Amino acid sequence: MVPDDSASLATTEAAAAPDTAPVEASAQADSNIPAASNMGSLETPETPDAADSAPPTPVPPIDPRTQLRLRNDGDRLVLLMPNGPQVEAEGGALSWGELLQHFKQRLNGGEPFWQPNTVVHLAARDRLLDARQLQALEEILTAAQLTLKRVATSRRQTAMAAVAAGYSVDQLEAEDTLVQSPPAPGKPLAEPLYLQTTLRGGVEIRHPGTIVVMGDVNPGSSLVAEGDILVWGRLRGTAHAGSGGDRSRCIMALQMHPTQLRLADLVARAPDGPTGDYLPEVAYVGDNGIRIAQAQAFAQQHFNATLEQGAQLTDAFKV
Repeated sequence: MVPDDSASLATTEAAAAPDTAPVEASAQADSNIPAASNMGSLETPETPDAADSAPPTPVPPIDPRTQLRLRNDGDRLVLLMPNGPQVEAEGGALSWGELLQHFKQRLNGGEPFWQPNTVVHLAARDRLLDARQLQALEEILTAAQLTLKRVATSRRQTAMAAVAAGYSVDQLEAEDTLVQSPPAPGKPLAEPLYLQTTLRGGVEIRHPGTIVVMGDVNPGSSLVAEGDILVWGRLRGTAHAGSGGDRSRCIMALQMHPTQLRLADLVARAPDGPTGDYLPEVAYVGDNGIRIAQAQAFAQQHFNATLEQGAQLTDAFKV
C-alpha cells in the first residue's frame, strides 16, 4: 500500500506538468518515487547562513614598531628590538613566541639582501633578554646565514647574559644606537658593571662606567670603560680605562700581563719575554706616562698623598 504523502506528491507533480500522462499511484510508488525520508532533502535544499556568506573581516596590519627589524649598517646588519615599555604602553606588544615567529617568516619570505655569514649586532635597547632567548635569536639568524656577534643593551641583566654566552657587549645608556657618544663634561658615570665570568678571545665589553670582572680576561678579548677596570683574575687581553678622556682612572688585576693597556689617550704595551712572580698590580698615569706598580705600593702612595693633602689643607686654615 502506498503512503499518503507519496500519493500526494505524485499528484502534485502531475498537475504541474499537464502534457505528461498521469501515472498510477501504485506503479509510481513501486518504481520511481524515492523513500519519503529522502523527499524533504530533495524538495527543500538548505539555504546558506547569511553569516557564512559575508566576506571575511580583514586582519589589521601589524605595527612595524612591534617587530624585530634588520637594518644595513655598512659591512654588518643591525637587528633592532622593539622598545619594550613604549610598545606595551600603547597596547601593541607581542609575546616572545610571536615576535620570533614573525621574524622567522619575514626572513624566509623574501630574497635575502645580505651576503652569507654577515655579522649582526643586536640593538636590544631596554629589552630584558636571558641566555635562552639570545640562543633562540642566534638559531634563527644562523639558519639565515647570519652571525650574531655583539649585543648593545641598557639592561645590566641582558649584558651579563650576553657576556656569559660569548657575545661582545656594549652596555650603554643610550638605547637607540650601537655607538656611545662621548660623555658631557662633569657627567656622572654609570653604575659599575660586574661580570662573574671568564672573557673568551674575541669578546669586547664596553661600559660607560667601571667594569669589574670576577675571572680571567683571555688574549684576544677587550675591556673598554669610562671608569676604572678591575680584574679579579689574570688580565691577558686589552684594557682601556678612562675611555672618555679621564686620566685619573686606573686598571687593576691580580695578574697583570695584558696585550695592551690604555688610559684615556695614552697607550702602553706589555713587556716582552716571560714575567716573573705574579702579584696584584695597578696601571695608572704618572709623570712619564702609564706606569705599573704593585697594588700594595700603589695604595701606600695614594695614602701618603692623601695625608699630604690633608696637611696642606690644615696649614691653609691656620694661615
